[in-house]
Amino acid sequence: MGKLKFGMMASLDGYISDVNGRFEWGQISEEVHRFAEREQAGEAIAIYGRRMFETMAVWDTLWEDASLSQAERDFSLVWRGTDKIVVSRSLRQVGTSRTRLVHALSAEDIAALKGAPGDIGVAGPTLAASLLRQGLIDEISIYFIPVLVGGGTPMFPEMSALARLERLEVRPFENGVTFMRFAVRSRAAQ
Repeated sequence: MGKLKFGMMASLDGYISDVNGRFEWGQISEEVHRFAEREQAGEAIAIYGRRMFETMAVWDTLWEDASLSQAERDFSLVWRGTDKIVVSRSLRQVGTSRTRLVHALSAEDIAALKGAPGDIGVAGPTLAASLLRQGLIDEISIYFIPVLVGGGTPMFPEMSALARLERLEVRPFENGVTFMRFAVRSRAAQ
């Protein structure tokens, strides 16, 4: 049975983008790219919210871009090869490889995905917060970038209940990024 895992890059003060929607401060090293590639390769399926999918869709063709590092091109190939589900009520189509569009995912849909072999990645703070509130997320992995942005899009928008976590892994990287993995142990009733 697979786990539903939320993964995200965030500033130390918990934002995935600043007040202008920018995240250039989140540039990562080759070492972090290689680690993220291994994390992505371990997922049978990746589920994206609309905005995160629109941000990530560029990876579908970056494997061809010779100006990028080998680590970035390799990550692109892994991203391309992963089955993807995009959850959006506003998108009408998706044009990336191995991608299907759905307008909603129910708890039953998630249970069916978890019943298949392999883990399922979740990317996108709004989608992840919704799944976390429903008690469906099993693990949370955050790449903390050593910056404070002071405001913007929070990692967990609209969280109105306490979620108890257990630290599973901490990995510091040479460029100052710290990866942390947590198991979700309990959440308070809404």
